[in-house]
Amino acid sequence: MSLPKFLLADNSHFPDDIYVLHTQFPRFLINLKDDSIDWYDDLIGTDENEMANEVATLMDAAGEFYDDEMKGL
Repeated sequence: MSLPKFLLADNSHFPDDIYVLHTQFPRFLINLKDDSIDWYDDLIGTDENEMANEVATLMDAAGEFYDDEMKGL
């Protein structure tokens, strides 16, 4: 099975939070309400500057994914 790059997620215990799951490396769950991130891959040994740029790009992409999904409702 091939997964989409991003998935929407929610949690009934935190009804005001909006989550987007990134399923490719580096895998993470971002809460768009406060931009907090939970990482699922070990990032030790990666170039910090390169990873910082990648994370910023992925955070923007996650937000764009959410916006596009909400437009489709």
